[in-house]
Amino acid sequence: MRSETKIVRLAIAGITSLILIFASATFSSAGATDNEGTGATPPRSGSAPQPTPGDAGISFVGGSSSQIIVERAGKKYLVDVVSHEIKEVSTDNASEGETSSSRANPDNENMKATTQGTQQQPAAGPPATTNSKVYTAGDDLVFAVPTGRRIDRHGLYINFTHRFPYEPAFVTPGRGNTLLGLDDFSVSSFGFRYGITSRLYAFAYRSPTIIGRPIEFMAGYNFLDEHDNQPLNLAARFSIDGQNNFQRNFSENFEIIASRSITRHAQVYVVPTFTIHARPLLQNINPTFADAIVEQPCSAPQANGVSGNLILKPCANTISIGAAASVDIRKTVALVAEAIPTVMNADELGIHRPEFAFGIQKKIWRHAFTLGFGNGPATIVSQRAGSNATFIGNPSANTPKNMFIGFDLSRQVF
Repeated sequence: MRSETKIVRLAIAGITSLILIFASATFSSAGATDNEGTGATPPRSGSAPQPTPGDAGISFVGGSSSQIIVERAGKKYLVDVVSHEIKEVSTDNASEGETSSSRANPDNENMKATTQGTQQQPAAGPPATTNSKVYTAGDDLVFAVPTGRRIDRHGLYINFTHRFPYEPAFVTPGRGNTLLGLDDFSVSSFGFRYGITSRLYAFAYRSPTIIGRPIEFMAGYNFLDEHDNQPLNLAARFSIDGQNNFQRNFSENFEIIASRSITRHAQVYVVPTFTIHARPLLQNINPTFADAIVEQPCSAPQANGVSGNLILKPCANTISIGAAASVDIRKTVALVAEAIPTVMNADELGIHRPEFAFGIQKKIWRHAFTLGFGNGPATIVSQRAGSNATFIGNPSANTPKNMFIGFDLSRQVF
């Protein structure tokens, strides 16, 4: 009897042992699968200690939550993870801002002593640079004047502009009923800008049928940038505009965009532009929108489709100089103003007053919204110096009291 009981106990113990062994193997297999799916490495007893920042060639900048110093191939680079900027620094200057030496001892006591010593040091950081004084433009446009801001490599940007030129914002009655003209017809344009590199980009832009149905193709290059400790920002752009969906009335534009920061709270812009075969800024007078835009041969003595009693040339070579400023009144809010006088052949196109505008801009990370008032309905390069006087056929429509409302939207997709 006892022997039978003993046999039963041994059998139960054996079965229990097999169950535990099988369960252990099952859980181990499941854990390995989870680690493979998540990329995690299971802990090992007696494994090597965790690497220190020094082992990885990384050191932290005292007093900064967004900057690190990375050592690679004997050189040290200051990396700002917020602005995505990388700048080479000298070894002496880099070591002043380090809080963890790249040669730190992995021993726990030594690491503790290093940390305590770091906490007692003042937040010296890297040597002062001009980057802290550089203004960051929130949009590709001040209002119609380009800012020339540098693009991200392989970045895609979308630009929308809306102008409401058929109602002055302030002088006609019932301004509250029509929301300062926002209820009226809009001249709405949009385009896409793509960064081939961080300096070279391509741009495609279109305005609606009411303003000639122009399509613009552009290439631009940023030669200088204040973020690289240059004295100013400098870019050059070349574009071709063609009306009737790039089929007729072509214009060619050469632009230089120069800007300079006035501390990190303001920036001024100067944009000289030479346009070959600039066209008068005219409204589409066709009975239906589907009709082709009126052709303007440069050999003709007078422009076609001009409303009112204006006498305009069909085309002219012009030089305009855009001037603008953007001033931050809060961290994400700026006041903007601009003017674009035409200094060569303005009378031939009926430009008797320069385009001008002012507004307020809200900047939120990759998005910007600008609400403004001005006298120019166009944002295509060859048209932007024109005013509402020729567009609606009223010589007094470009005066300050006849300013109309408009807004710009921009968004960096990636």
